[in-house]
Amino acid sequence: MNRRLKKLGWRLKDTYWTAVGMASAMLLSAQPVMADTIWNRFSTIMKDVYSQVVGISTIVAVTVAAVALLVRMISRNQRAVDEATSWLKRIVVTWVILNSLGFVVAYLQPLIAGGNYAG
Repeated sequence: MNRRLKKLGWRLKDTYWTAVGMASAMLLSAQPVMADTIWNRFSTIMKDVYSQVVGISTIVAVTVAAVALLVRMISRNQRAVDEATSWLKRIVVTWVILNSLGFVVAYLQPLIAGGNYAG
């Protein structure tokens, strides 16, 4: 009985490592075929995500800026007015940075295309 269990254990181990080797060989052979399309797909997905983030950030920035402006105009407390002003500055700076990231990437991408800097 003990001998059969050892033999079965060796068979399972051999079968497992054979399956791992076959899966690795399939992955390595499929990589050159799919490499270009994977990166193109990733680039498309990242552009879509970025456009969604910029759209949402614009809506949020306008809403929060409107609240900050209302607090600044209506409040009689000088501390609240100063806080609203500082928040308004932060909102504008953050919104400008988020929107300029797309421009920077679009401008720099042709310069470093293919991993070779041509500048």
